[in-house]
Amino acid sequence: MTNNQTRIGSLLVANRGEIALRVMRTAREAGIRTIAVYSEADAEAPHVEFADEAVCIGAPPVAESYLRGDAVIAAALEHQADAIHPGYGFLSENADFARAVEAAGIVFVGPPTGAIEVMGDKARSKRRMLEAGVPCVPGYEGEEQADTALIAAAAEVGFPIMVKASAGGGGRGMRLVETEAALPDALKLARSEAENAFGSGHLILERAIVRPRHVEIQVFADNHGSVIHLGERDCSVQRRHQKVVEEAPCPVMTEELRAAMGQAAVEAARAVNYRGAGTVEFLLDESGEFYFLEMNTRLQVEHPVTEAVTGLDLVSLQLAVAEGRPLPLGQEEVRLQGHAIEVRLYAEDPAQDFLPATGPIHLFKAGPEIRVDAGIATGGEISPFYDSMVAKVIAHGDTRDEARRRLLEGLGQTALFGVANNRDFLIDVLGQETFARGEATTAFIGETYGEAGWNPGSADAAVFAVAGALEHALGQRAAARESAVSPELMDFASARDLATMRRYPQGDAMTSVVVRPDEAGAYEIEVEGESFKASVDVLGDSAARLTLDGAHLALSFWLEAGGRLHLALPDRTLSLCDYAALGAAEEEAGGDGLVNAPMHGQLLEILVAEGDSVARGDRLAVLEAMKMQHEILAAVDGIVKRISAAPGTQIAADTRILEIEPAEET
Repeated sequence: MTNNQTRIGSLLVANRGEIALRVMRTAREAGIRTIAVYSEADAEAPHVEFADEAVCIGAPPVAESYLRGDAVIAAALEHQADAIHPGYGFLSENADFARAVEAAGIVFVGPPTGAIEVMGDKARSKRRMLEAGVPCVPGYEGEEQADTALIAAAAEVGFPIMVKASAGGGGRGMRLVETEAALPDALKLARSEAENAFGSGHLILERAIVRPRHVEIQVFADNHGSVIHLGERDCSVQRRHQKVVEEAPCPVMTEELRAAMGQAAVEAARAVNYRGAGTVEFLLDESGEFYFLEMNTRLQVEHPVTEAVTGLDLVSLQLAVAEGRPLPLGQEEVRLQGHAIEVRLYAEDPAQDFLPATGPIHLFKAGPEIRVDAGIATGGEISPFYDSMVAKVIAHGDTRDEARRRLLEGLGQTALFGVANNRDFLIDVLGQETFARGEATTAFIGETYGEAGWNPGSADAAVFAVAGALEHALGQRAAARESAVSPELMDFASARDLATMRRYPQGDAMTSVVVRPDEAGAYEIEVEGESFKASVDVLGDSAARLTLDGAHLALSFWLEAGGRLHLALPDRTLSLCDYAALGAAEEEAGGDGLVNAPMHGQLLEILVAEGDSVARGDRLAVLEAMKMQHEILAAVDGIVKRISAAPGTQIAADTRILEIEPAEET
């Protein structure tokens, strides 16, 4: 090592979940000792088990643990860490934290504090980019933050307009405003969300670019004057301004456009004396014009697709630059090979407006021949304290369609049981013709699924036939284990035909499934008048292979102690409960005026008072969970009869917030 180089022998990762694991794996391969930090909620998390050492730094809320820079630095000093890698989110773009790390004599695996400060402030960064000649979206980035000033500026910029938090990212503190009348409420919500997420309510305004692509350039810089880019990523498929699908390269990219965007990104990095990994984000309109959006001064969630097409380990490059070594390649040596697509697996319900979900993980299993960066494991739990993204699934191929098909197959063999998740939605997205043709823009989800949103649709008879056959086989296996009867005799009856009736609810309907074993060990199955021939060929603890009417099918499953069966088929996840076995139907909720919390979180506001008249769709309360604010709306017309919860308190899922006395129908 030279005088200006430092050997990193131990690394503390100031993060959690999949990114903590991802950083630690590269560090371990390099022979670096890894140190994890964790909150009380993460005591048994995979990243804690993987690390060589682990330190608890506080209670579950991020403000009491992962955002406590002092506790992180104290842990690093106590365990003699040479460096701290911040991952993304949390403290990764906090200049004060980076400065404190370096003041403690520890290497910060990230850019200089000056670059973090400029690029972490959307207003300042935009002004700096304009000075550097980087194309920017027209808007307002001034210091005057009074609503009157913002409303006047919006009128000059023109509608539709984007309201954005100047600090932070991830879609928080961001609102699309179509009309001037909607602006005051949008400003209030965006400011409140930004203050809670980033500690700053400073806002900027930008003209909304209609149907753009979100294209970003990965840049890298060292301490020796080298700044290069590693090509682009297309991150256009988004919901709530948060990315869902990312790919490299961009489907409409040309060599000329890549060179222009790459050069602009490099100039952006040079303008702030950048060092390490960074991402310069652009909006690309339909005419081919591009505009600077922001720069993320950290590793991005979607970095694996760049790794797949370049063959580079970006965390390894980060560590090399942090040690003071020069980048091992120049711009002319960067080669893009094939195509890669990544999808984000979220614990959320896409059919309920992507409502975040929490709960136990009964089973998590990934498909083969794909890369999976996950921060969860079977037997764990999704808590309400952190982001709802639980894993990333990535596929690479020689062509875009090969990568897409490989990802579809891998997702079809991936199972996450116990919490609502977006696996099936991702499969549907990848199968859409617009996406398959490479034509998706940031408007894709809204245009494809409309105001009603995504609906998985009803399961067909074949799915219920599979469920009936599998549940029958599981029942026979359980009976065989508990009895002295030979397994070969389990379905035998000398006097009559053995038939099992199951009744599965779906929506408002009940589906009857009759399973009859035949002499060959297979099943004759009848589902509401449709007949199937099935056999269970292989039955494991959580996986099975079946034959249904001659077609072979592999699936994952989980049978809860209470009898609920979870199935993950290639294109559908299903959770079924046999009412015939239970002997009772579940009660349907809704329309009774009882308003409960849809998830764990902090009740920020109650917007009505007892005695108020409300109409269906009126805003009743605002709940913050998983770093996002969610409006709770009235499901019925009526009078607010009772308020049962207090603003500013943490409440659990299904906690009663208020009651509405429904209006009498006329």
